[in-house]
This record gives sequence, structure tokens and C-alpha cells, in this order.
Amino acid sequence: MDRLQTATHYLQSALRFMAGLLFLQHGMSKFFNFPHTQYSGTPLMSLDGAAGAIELVCGLLITLGLLTRPAAFLASGTMAFAYFIAHAPQSFFPIVNGGDEAILYCFVFLYLAAAGGGPLSLDRLLRKGSRSVP
Repeated sequence: MDRLQTATHYLQSALRFMAGLLFLQHGMSKFFNFPHTQYSGTPLMSLDGAAGAIELVCGLLITLGLLTRPAAFLASGTMAFAYFIAHAPQSFFPIVNGGDEAILYCFVFLYLAAAGGGPLSLDRLLRKGSRSVP
């Protein structure tokens, strides 16, 4: 049990890194056509474009573990908004309305907003270099 307890913080960093990468790919697909999806070529000045900009910027920040808490909070809110605007009107059940991914992202990012980026993050590295922040 002690090994699992020790690994908890490192698994937090792994969760942050993978969730950030997966979120980042949504923004990259919308604006850089990589990988190509049905959302590729999304205009910036649209609701999907605004979501794509958040996915791109917050996804990169979360992946790096830089400004993790505010980036994850914004990403969480974006996913909650996406769920209620795009998915919930279709059906009450997430498996039917296709919103299970948005819900999962929302709660993973909400957790990261509260818990931070973990020991393997730029936030932690920069905080160690600063004397004013405990």
C-alpha cells in the first residue's frame, strides 16, 4: 500500500499530462487540421472556434503543467458548457447524447484545478525556484 501511496502524486502528473495532450489534439484538429477530423477548419470567430482556442491554449498549458490550476478551471467550465449546449438537449443519457467525453474532461479538469499539476510540472519547478512562494 505504501508504494501506491507514493505513486499517487506522480500518477496525478501523468493524468494531467495525458488529459492535456488529449484536450490539445481537439484544438490542433480545429486550427491546424492535425489530425484531420470533421471539425478541421473551424472558423475562429464561432462558438466552436472559441472552444478550439481554449482547447489549444489550455491543452498546451495543462500538458506542460504551467498555470495548471487556472487553465484546468477554464477547460472544466468549457466542457461543462459544451455538454449543456451541445449534448444534453439531445438526450438525458450521456451514452446516448455523446457527451460522456465532455463530462469526463469536465471532472478531470475540475480535479486538476483543485489539486494542481503534481510533482512533474513546470508549476512545481518554477515554485521551487521562487523564494517568495512556499
